[in-house]
Amino acid sequence: MKYSFHEAAEREFFSAIEYYEECQPDLGLRFSEEVYATIERICKHPNAWTPIDTKTKRCLTNKFPYGILYRITEKNIRIMAVMHLHRKPDYWTDR
Repeated sequence: MKYSFHEAAEREFFSAIEYYEECQPDLGLRFSEEVYATIERICKHPNAWTPIDTKTKRCLTNKFPYGILYRITEKNIRIMAVMHLHRKPDYWTDR
């Protein structure tokens, strides 16, 4: 199954990559690889992850404190947020 990012989710994803890269060289790359691996798991098994509400599900990354929030549409997976798990939990709900 194909996927696409909500514009705000894409911005927060790239912002997190930049943050991790500033913390340590190649950490941003490792973060992005982990997010893409999580998205790949979602695409293979879109209904396997935790429902957040009636439309949205969440899959956690393995090595970073992030969850990928997504919705299943007729044509693809829509990534709604790349959410840090220790920050305000409902910030993305207006998307």
